[in-house]
Amino acid sequence: MSVTPTDTVTWNNTALDEIVANDAGRPVLFTNARVLTMDPLIGTMTGADVLLVGALLVGVGPGIITAAGDDNAIVVDCTGMSVVPAVVDTIALVGGRGQRPEYVGTLTPGNTGDLLVVPDALAPDVPTAQTTLLTRPEEVRALIAAGRPVLWSGTDAPGRAGAPEAGIPAAQDLTGSPRIGVWIDEHDFLHQELTADGRYDETRGGRPHAYEGRYWIDGDRIDYLDDLGFWAYGEFRGDELHHAGYAMRLGARSRS
Repeated sequence: MSVTPTDTVTWNNTALDEIVANDAGRPVLFTNARVLTMDPLIGTMTGADVLLVGALLVGVGPGIITAAGDDNAIVVDCTGMSVVPAVVDTIALVGGRGQRPEYVGTLTPGNTGDLLVVPDALAPDVPTAQTTLLTRPEEVRALIAAGRPVLWSGTDAPGRAGAPEAGIPAAQDLTGSPRIGVWIDEHDFLHQELTADGRYDETRGGRPHAYEGRYWIDGDRIDYLDDLGFWAYGEFRGDELHHAGYAMRLGARSRS
């Protein structure tokens, strides 16, 4: 979503400038709001605060504002506004998660700071508030993803993330990468060869070329596009490659 309305509401623009320029790890405090947490223990609160530190939500409730000066927090006045989760954990809502720490998409301390700020009149409940984002984005005061502004005052926030370009990424040249070679799981069932030209070739249970395709590495993440057309991913954790329930270690250098 990219929003650039011609007539936007000016709302806490000084705070926005501070958030965008924040490279010192200052907390960000949304204060004096009606907060619909979707957390079964916390519920909905009025005149409450939501405290973000980096990408995490670390506090919810009344009275946090009293420490704002001590912590050099950036304060966003949300009088007349409702703060709701930007996403909703529908599984948790129907009882599909047994523990609060398992909940995602709720304004529970410890969760990622994904939240939406809209006027009270447009947020009688969370679904209605989220519908406002989709149908009347110019009314959105703030949309925050992992602690960073995406929308602010009904328009795109400065420095917001852009969507990835459409289309299959170009092949990576991974010559010399320490991750090139044959990765083997502890039971010697799965052999996954990563080659420097961005191709992978899996042997499973002695069956060669069980899966073949392209791959891309971004940090510790690896994405696969199989020649059959499906996508998958894995994660490098230290000297192991975790993929589809397997933990593999580098066993041999690539033949290419």
